[in-house]
Amino acid sequence: MLIDMVRTGPTNPVTKEIAQELISRGYKENSKYMIEVARLIQLPTRKRVEVNLNRLQRVCKENDTIVVPGKVLSYGILTKPLTVSALSFSKEAERKILEAGGKVLSLQELISKKQKGIRLIK
Repeated sequence: MLIDMVRTGPTNPVTKEIAQELISRGYKENSKYMIEVARLIQLPTRKRVEVNLNRLQRVCKENDTIVVPGKVLSYGILTKPLTVSALSFSKEAERKILEAGGKVLSLQELISKKQKGIRLIK
């Protein structure tokens, strides 16, 4: 007997709320990056983006504002002050970002602020 799998999207109510807010603001402000971030957040957990600090060190410039539609992990050394917004952070990654002089924001905090020049890292 075969059972058809139904895609449910994220089951975490906070993640659902963030995605809905990003979609509505994205269409209201005609912001393609917000819609793309919402699409990536709605992926199954096993397919979500995971970014290590060594990648941020390699591809980002000093004082950049970064959005990671997934989890930031702590592998690597970060020496640049960055403002990083993500769905979640490992404790060690959060500590390393703060030690480098950067800021850690949740996606809700980033949504509430109107910032320009945000880079999407996937």
